[in-house]
Amino acid sequence: MSSELDERQRRRLTTEVKAALRGLNGQLTQLNHRVGARLKLKDSDLDCLDAIQRHGPLGASALARLAGVHPATLTGVLDRLQRAGWITRDRDPDAADRRAVTVRALRERNPEMFRLYAGMNRSMDQLCAGYTEAELALLADFLRRTADAGRTAADDLATSKTPDQGS
Repeated sequence: MSSELDERQRRRLTTEVKAALRGLNGQLTQLNHRVGARLKLKDSDLDCLDAIQRHGPLGASALARLAGVHPATLTGVLDRLQRAGWITRDRDPDAADRRAVTVRALRERNPEMFRLYAGMNRSMDQLCAGYTEAELALLADFLRRTADAGRTAADDLATSKTPDQGS
């Protein structure tokens, strides 16, 4: 009987974790949407800019894969980001394709973005202050593994056939 209760408790807690992650996703989406609106960036623009800032400099095709954006859509995103002064595109002289570019974030714009995320960063610092180093390490590991699981699920969906495509 005890193991049955333990299993039910574990399922309930797992469900709570998943629900909390869905809630977090919604709140971060809303925060990012508001930041993007203040910066006059579309959600996809902000997503791509974040990928460039975290993983760049990047080739356009690598960025499209990383951000989950169709290459044709990415051209418009990059045009908007470049016009707004967030990125630069440099021709890759060593590439076989003469159209190949490397996309770099312009760091001088970072303070503008940091100001908009300052409230969240302060809140996160206060929240993290309540955890031990071991707990923070556990949380960081959990979140990294959660992100990996999400990336794998997205990749699986990108490569699998939809019901209307047949088998």
